[in-house]
Amino acid sequence: MARRPVGDMPYVIGLTGGIGSGKSAAADAFASLGATIVDTDAIAHALTGAGGAGIDGVRTLFGEDCIDASGAMDRAKMRARVFSDPSARKRLEALLHPMIRTESAARLAAARGPYAVLVVPLLIESVDYRERVDRVLVVDCPVDVQLARVRARSGLSEDEARRIITAQVSREARLAAADDVIDNSDTLDALRDQVRRYHAQYLGFAAACQTRPGNAAGA
Repeated sequence: MARRPVGDMPYVIGLTGGIGSGKSAAADAFASLGATIVDTDAIAHALTGAGGAGIDGVRTLFGEDCIDASGAMDRAKMRARVFSDPSARKRLEALLHPMIRTESAARLAAARGPYAVLVVPLLIESVDYRERVDRVLVVDCPVDVQLARVRARSGLSEDEARRIITAQVSREARLAAADDVIDNSDTLDALRDQVRRYHAQYLGFAAACQTRPGNAAGA
């Protein structure tokens, strides 16, 4: 299901899922098979790390209190702020999202793998990102599994973890928008088996894409 013009970038899989669903594990598995990974969370971390292009803007908008001793954005303080103040979240998104879109587009254009995987937590909510991808792949698991993983990984309280999950698009909406689904309610090996099956499919889709009329690579 193509959602972008062909010929301007590689075949792109949009990978998404709720917090704690296992997006990073799935992306790592695709990378091990040769796919190019473009992770918007990793780009955001770089932009808000010490010396990152977004730090001056964060400082201007939110003050020194949101910058830690290393010069990076204090993610814990900022997370608490944006979840208690929707206007703060909108200001942060208005600052960072254009930078993330620009950098992710550049990385996709430079991709050299047989296809690219664009990892976007807010893919379903974003028309712009959905128009950049050929297929939407959702990593899915039950909410109670998400909660357990988030709490084990980050040390958040159950209430904090639930607030983050509730703030994201619903599981049902993600599944309704999916072309493909990875069930990550079981083991890491089970996830990797599913990734291998999708990898084989995506290689075929990418090869077919290259032969479409009007595609520069297949002309």
